[in-house]
Amino acid sequence: MSITVHPFDHAVKLRHQTDGIWQGHTDPAYGNMVGPFGGVTSAVLLNAILKDKARIGDPISLTVNFAGPIEDGPFTIEAKAVRTNRSTQHWSLNLFQHNGELATTASAVFAIRRQSWESTELAFPKRTPALELKRADTSRAPEWTRRYDIRPHKGLMIDGQLPKHEPDAETEFWVQDDPPRPLDFLSLASICDSFVPRIFVRRQGRFPAGTISLTTHFHANSEILLAQGAKHVLGMARASRFGMGYHDQSAEIWSDQQQLLATSHQLVYYKA
Repeated sequence: MSITVHPFDHAVKLRHQTDGIWQGHTDPAYGNMVGPFGGVTSAVLLNAILKDKARIGDPISLTVNFAGPIEDGPFTIEAKAVRTNRSTQHWSLNLFQHNGELATTASAVFAIRRQSWESTELAFPKRTPALELKRADTSRAPEWTRRYDIRPHKGLMIDGQLPKHEPDAETEFWVQDDPPRPLDFLSLASICDSFVPRIFVRRQGRFPAGTISLTTHFHANSEILLAQGAKHVLGMARASRFGMGYHDQSAEIWSDQQQLLATSHQLVYYKA
């Protein structure tokens, strides 16, 4: 009996070479305008740590620096635990292509979580449930967008589609892997980058743009993600400043049970 592998799991698949060295290959199913979708690159880097026998705990932070374009084809990931403490572990990662050329660098922090006092300072943004909204048509957008069921509430910019609203840099949508896949740290890392650059939304058009650095903070543990299952999560993104060729982007990912799963922050290069 054949077992069907989810497209996302195929895209983040790695082959172990030797200690800390992994081999992977870009997947056209998650292709972007140039090279692979940044979210799946973040996820495959994270996977190199999750698969390592030396790993402790769950991810709490991941920073990916896109040093250069990633071309379609094979790549090598070097993952090294640079320090392990009693409850935290710090990792350094590099992604190489073509005779050792460095394309991406990253760092990650894993931790063994413990019970503590807690408070979510952001209020859950109550929105129309996902299944009551129309799915966005991404048939003419980059390939990776077709791997997600996106139900926009405000500010979606995919191939010129924009709901009528005053121009700002905000986007709100429900998003789910397509086909549905239970949420885990890998898919959550990818979803954190599922927003187009804010310059597209603010200026209501397409411009040359690309992420330079992306940091994701994971606020959920494995149990919370397991409870979310394959249901849609709510994503929200905004910007604070545009200028001198760069803008920032801040995002939140919420569960349908009003739990803040992750926040992300990135710096984007643009020409406009």
